[in-house]
Amino acid sequence: MKKIRFGIIGYGHIGKRHAQRILENEQAELIAVCDNKEHEMEEAPSGVFKTTDHNELLQIEKIDVVCVATPNYLHAPMSVDSLNKGKHVLCEKPMALNVLDTNKMILAAQRNKRELFVVKQNRFNPPIQKTKELLEKNALGDILFFVINCFWNRNADYYLNSDWKGSKEKDGGTLFTQFSHFIDIAYFLFGDFVSVQAIGENMNHADTIEFEDTGVINFELANGSLGSLNYTTCSYKQNLEGSISIFGTKGTMKIGGQYLNVLDYYNIEDVTIKNLEPGNPSNDYGFYQGSMSNHDISIANVINTINGKEVIATSAFEGMKVVQLIESAYESMISGKKIRIR
Repeated sequence: MKKIRFGIIGYGHIGKRHAQRILENEQAELIAVCDNKEHEMEEAPSGVFKTTDHNELLQIEKIDVVCVATPNYLHAPMSVDSLNKGKHVLCEKPMALNVLDTNKMILAAQRNKRELFVVKQNRFNPPIQKTKELLEKNALGDILFFVINCFWNRNADYYLNSDWKGSKEKDGGTLFTQFSHFIDIAYFLFGDFVSVQAIGENMNHADTIEFEDTGVINFELANGSLGSLNYTTCSYKQNLEGSISIFGTKGTMKIGGQYLNVLDYYNIEDVTIKNLEPGNPSNDYGFYQGSMSNHDISIANVINTINGKEVIATSAFEGMKVVQLIESAYESMISGKKIRIR
């Protein structure tokens, strides 16, 4: 199997996580890293090319895949630049900050006959994988309702120590940066949505962010079921919960913990769940924890897909659908109306 050679654009917390997982994989090689802050690259492995100009990285012919781990607003343009240089792309979430930009990325991949992967690592959590399996077998019967609760903490320093977080133009909003993984899980498990209705307010971050820190979204799904997402970054001092409860005609279950990493409860007709594998630990950023650290699976999927051994775990189309849902939720917050998903 061909060894796949990687470059990373954006060498902050997530970029370093990509590098760690690349270095751990025997079928991968890290060729170059790029960040506009030179000090971020001081910890890069010896022998790896370093640059502050992503165009210089893209000139390196032997790079097969570019990991785009930059601030949110740069995901689309830097992915398109990489695809136009003939590189495959693994793009961090969110794929982009609007559907128009996701379409530009998809078209660039098609035009250049390259693969465009999107990181959605929470899909690989063992309880989520088990739930997907049960839903595909119709073990819970018809799905009637689901509830996602995301009660996290992001303090003032989280925003003040960043030159992009909290900015509407560069960050996009809480749904993009903190909670897009949870919306992706809803899409992954239940399929297409037909409408969203949302409200959001900035309750406790008026001096640090330009958008809501708390919100409620109601969903209607194409399969006829209903759902809701309740979220905040105002949990006192630390994250409290990231959970999803599912109610079907033949069963009920809840995946909880802080990051959808624990099977909290299930009562399903004729179903016993045994020996569920433990998930990876969450990403540790010092004063707060992030989502689950499943980037090893994402990197392996990239390598195996390019080598014809697997298919893309999360396609660009799926990444676009999540952006579409978030964009529609924000449109609803502004208009005060229910938004039909186009």
